[in-house]
Amino acid sequence: MLRWIRFGLFLLVAFALGLSVHLALERFQQPAPPQTAQSSGEALIGGPFELVSHEGETVTHRDFAGKHMLVFFGFTHCPDVCPAKLNHISVALDRLGPLADEVTPIFITVDPERDTPERMAQYVSNFSEQIVGLTGTPEQIRKAAKAYRVYYAKVEMENSASGYLMDHSAFTYLMDETGDYVTHFAYGDSIEKMTERLRRELGGDKTAARVGAAPTAQ
Repeated sequence: MLRWIRFGLFLLVAFALGLSVHLALERFQQPAPPQTAQSSGEALIGGPFELVSHEGETVTHRDFAGKHMLVFFGFTHCPDVCPAKLNHISVALDRLGPLADEVTPIFITVDPERDTPERMAQYVSNFSEQIVGLTGTPEQIRKAAKAYRVYYAKVEMENSASGYLMDHSAFTYLMDETGDYVTHFAYGDSIEKMTERLRRELGGDKTAARVGAAPTAQ
């Protein structure tokens, strides 16, 4: 009798185990849901904004329609990354020659507390005259940074004359003439890479695949 009870328990366990395996395989074999623009990361970078230019004028994303944009977020008290990136952009534009007229480089501050229009004007004058410096209220900057998926945060610095620095993403975004995302350049990318990619895009050679996936914050 005891043997039959054990055998019955064995059958119950085997049945339960088999059912679990069957359900697991069924879930595994189901096709993955189709990838949408939202899930693939396409068109997730960029969007409307309203800011103040280094000339003191209120501007929106519509003011830059019709030209490609190179968008970089930083701040004027940045000790290394920002001047290096703006220099890269300036050199790349210089190498493009007449094609450079088809792109507007935009430098958006993540430090509106200190970066007034006057301060931005003074800072961008050290680089290409094409660069447009943009600032605004903290809320305006927050919205613009969110649209471009840019990370930034204040970092308090003891024994520093500036009082604090800003930690921030270091990507430069290339947007097309309609404001759509084309690709991005990381901090370590060379001037040559940026120049060549811009030349292909601005010169009408759109054979290079556009990068749809959004970068993660640096």
